[in-house]
Amino acid sequence: MPNTLDLAKLVLRLNLGILMLLHGIAKLIAGPAGILAMVAKTGLPPALGYLVYVGEVLAPLLVIVGLWTRPAALVMALNMVVAVLLAHMGQWGELTRGGGWALELQAFYFVTALSVMLLGAGKLSLGGNASRLN
Repeated sequence: MPNTLDLAKLVLRLNLGILMLLHGIAKLIAGPAGILAMVAKTGLPPALGYLVYVGEVLAPLLVIVGLWTRPAALVMALNMVVAVLLAHMGQWGELTRGGGWALELQAFYFVTALSVMLLGAGKLSLGGNASRLN
């Protein structure tokens, strides 16, 4: 029987992975044009915009199943840093109408991804505890 730490790791992984994957699916459906334009606007090669699919589709899938969990969670954390730099820099000091921080969702994803990276996948994963990458 798994212990509560392994259950907590599973809940954290599923929460992070599923919620981030939904953002990735929305970007797959919308297509890459918006992201590529945003990246190009910064002066970077537009093709770098395709990396959003790594951070919001591939990495969340790996986190959900628990394979290469630590590197995948790191990719997700870095994805959030890039998202803030590209699309949300003007919101650092803003509050929403409800009183929350305008960047609380991005902060949630970033901190949760860091937590998963530090904790690893746990026993309830395809990779189990056998690999230091999990």
